[in-house]
Amino acid sequence: MSIVAPFLAFLLVGAFAAYHRIRLAYWAAITATLLVACWLLGANHTATIAAAVLVALIAVPLLIPGIRKPLVTAPLLKFFRKVLPPLSQTERIALETGSVGFEGELFTGDPDWNKLLNYPKPQLSAEEQAFLDGPVEELCRMTSDWEITHVYADLPPELWAFIKKNKFFGMIIPKEYGGLGFSALAHHKVIQKIASVSSVVSSTVGVPNSLGPGELLNHYGTQEQKDYYLPRLAAGEEVPCFGLTGPFAGSDATSIPDFGIVCKGEWNGANVLGVKLTFDKRYITLAPVATLIGLAFRMYDPDKLIGDTRDIGITLALLPRDTAGVEIGRRHFPLNSPFQNGPIHGKEVFIPLSQLIGGVDKAGLGWNMLNECLAVGRSITLPSTGSGGAKAGALVTGAYARIRKQFGLSVGRFEGVEEALARIGGKAYAISALSQATAAAVDRGDVPSVPSAIAKYHCTEMGREVSKDVMDVIGGKGIILGPRNFAGRAWQASPIAITVEGANIMTRSLLIFGQGAILCHPWVMKEMKAAGNPDHQAGLEEFDRNLFGHIGFAISNAVRSFWFGLTGARIGSAPGDDYTRRYFRKLDRYSANLALMADVSMLLLGGKLKFKESLSGRLGDVLSHIYMTSAMLKRYHDEGAPVADQPLLAWAFHDSVHKIEQALSSALRNFPIRPVVWLLWPLIFPWGRRAVAPSDRLGHRVAALLMTPNEARDRLGEGVFLTPCENNPGGRINSYLAKAILAEPVERKFLKALKNSDIEALDFASQLDEGVREGWITADERKQLEELREITLETITVDDFDAHELRSAGYYDKHGAGTRQSREAA
Repeated sequence: MSIVAPFLAFLLVGAFAAYHRIRLAYWAAITATLLVACWLLGANHTATIAAAVLVALIAVPLLIPGIRKPLVTAPLLKFFRKVLPPLSQTERIALETGSVGFEGELFTGDPDWNKLLNYPKPQLSAEEQAFLDGPVEELCRMTSDWEITHVYADLPPELWAFIKKNKFFGMIIPKEYGGLGFSALAHHKVIQKIASVSSVVSSTVGVPNSLGPGELLNHYGTQEQKDYYLPRLAAGEEVPCFGLTGPFAGSDATSIPDFGIVCKGEWNGANVLGVKLTFDKRYITLAPVATLIGLAFRMYDPDKLIGDTRDIGITLALLPRDTAGVEIGRRHFPLNSPFQNGPIHGKEVFIPLSQLIGGVDKAGLGWNMLNECLAVGRSITLPSTGSGGAKAGALVTGAYARIRKQFGLSVGRFEGVEEALARIGGKAYAISALSQATAAAVDRGDVPSVPSAIAKYHCTEMGREVSKDVMDVIGGKGIILGPRNFAGRAWQASPIAITVEGANIMTRSLLIFGQGAILCHPWVMKEMKAAGNPDHQAGLEEFDRNLFGHIGFAISNAVRSFWFGLTGARIGSAPGDDYTRRYFRKLDRYSANLALMADVSMLLLGGKLKFKESLSGRLGDVLSHIYMTSAMLKRYHDEGAPVADQPLLAWAFHDSVHKIEQALSSALRNFPIRPVVWLLWPLIFPWGRRAVAPSDRLGHRVAALLMTPNEARDRLGEGVFLTPCENNPGGRINSYLAKAILAEPVERKFLKALKNSDIEALDFASQLDEGVREGWITADERKQLEELREITLETITVDDFDAHELRSAGYYDKHGAGTRQSREAA
């Protein structure tokens, strides 16, 4: 046998063991057996001995603890402590309060897809479905987004009354306190449906059920606080808001300058121990109408009235609106979207210690409490809002593009418009799957810090992109505001979601990978805890165990990355059906790529990685799109793997994997240590980047789905408000689609005959008269064309106004009833 055979056996067995994650002892035994076989079969003895020595040099030190710990583990522990990134209080608490769900599998390089597919299909209870079909449907029917945004700059009184009466503010409050006690999925579905008709109403309903007094009291309040406040919040007797953000502390919430000093003061006629608060908050949703204010502040006890600690830390409190010294009521006006939002101020506002959420026992734990609740709330409100807007936009724009004609052809037939429709449909499918997946994670009991950041960032970003494409397709219909406009206000408001609950730039560049690389990694958090163990020997034992698991993990992912790249991820076992199996294999490849890049980045950059925000953002994009595509595949299989949905799934999937490879490529090209790139590039891209954006042919199929009634289109639009009522112009346009398609053959026949005739220019009614006389169309077909003209006109018509109708009521209050003189003076 050749001199190469022993070394080839050594490499192949090593690669096989690494790929399948076989234990080191088994690898050594298998390799030794093969080397003996090579010896017996006549392989070069010198080469065989050399290969055996290599095996021994690797296996003996690593398999014998007495050698391994002093020679390998102890020095590496010292190095690890040196490169361990310092964590701010904000980061440390975020890591301590989050939990890990399926996203943790994506950092393993070998995700357990059966675990994902075996999660129960998210389903509403009969009570929750009845609420959607009843009060939510009625609320949507009552909602006139034009009146809210232009006439009232607020919800009209009857909407406020309806919302409170039907306990929309109490969806997450348990039934024993008078709330609805709904699941996170139901919460998601309610916000999604309302957002499809008005983001102002969805924000109004969403905030009390997200980060705010209700959720905080439910989890952390004293029994007395729960008994008093939760029933009042559920019934709408109290309208809550929560004051966190201020002028000098937005994303860095632990640095808030608002403070409270423990002291004695007057409360309800008695002298009690409490806190004197000074605060300056802004951007607080529902603040102008709130009756109960949740407040975050830093608590100090300089006189040690409640303990030995002077700087107690971030603390949360409840302030009734009428508390002396509270300044509240003025409004911000965010991009012409008049949801109630405004500042709150207070100077030396006294409250008793009983108003601290959770009482004195929870003083100083405010950021922990907020972080847990934010991980849950961020999973629902904004992703669901993005989902509702995108899904409604996809269906209504598809109908518009079919009904609206230019040059005798539906505008949706033009390839440029098809491209936009494909993006709308594909992204709506992705947003819908992602937002539902995060809600389902909450219902499984997760505190999904990383998925909530992924969902918030990508649902709002893709929602903005969908809104842009909708506006491009509908053109003048979108830019002329009025009761007939179904898209303009959504486009105006789309940047708002980008800025709240963690600005998107920060979320992408700091949170997603920054938290995910530590919290979700199967070994890093364990190593960090071991390195921080004050018991040196116990820490060394723990670090030793985790370190060598991590080393094997890293080698495995290097091998798996190279193998999947070499084979194009076409070989290997995977779940799913004949259609999706290839998708799961691709995700196996990108999971291995991500795990490899994460390990290399953390090892070589250490604490500097947190400042490499561009690198962190790109690796966050990889994690996000793997998570997003896994959510799409879960949704597809939960729906019974419908063949009709395959174009939507395929477009969204290929769009994501194209972005994954772009992100990996950019991360490698910009990695600060160039020799590392020379090693990693062939492991990750042995044939170069191969993933491409969705094809025009696939885009054509997606666009066609949006422009034709079909089961896939219906599934995409499930859960949004499409009832063709007076206040829903989008629902009316969508309802015209089937009639417009039925009339198209008659229209083509009529227009062809008209073009070939010598009839002089006539109005439409006269043309139809002539068509009946000439026998081009029947009397019934004439009625069909008349109806087509009516629905087309309704679809494309925009609003116009007298000048005085566009002046604000505030202007008239200030300048009079709009006399000619006052208008001229203005």
